[in-house]
Amino acid sequence: MTPLPKRKLSKGRRDRRRAHDALSVPNLTECTNCHQKMLPHRVCPHCGQYRGRQVLDVGDATKAA
Repeated sequence: MTPLPKRKLSKGRRDRRRAHDALSVPNLTECTNCHQKMLPHRVCPHCGQYRGRQVLDVGDATKAA
């Protein structure tokens, strides 16, 4: 048998423990090429560029999907 708590945890103590569990909104930056919102340090899903270079060919990917 596993051990059980001796006393009930108060709501305040429980909520203080969970204070850092909330999800945050991701920071979005503007693509330098197409000016759409995108996650930083990733290839732009709209135009396929990363740091001024064409990395993905997005035109063919949208036609296939």
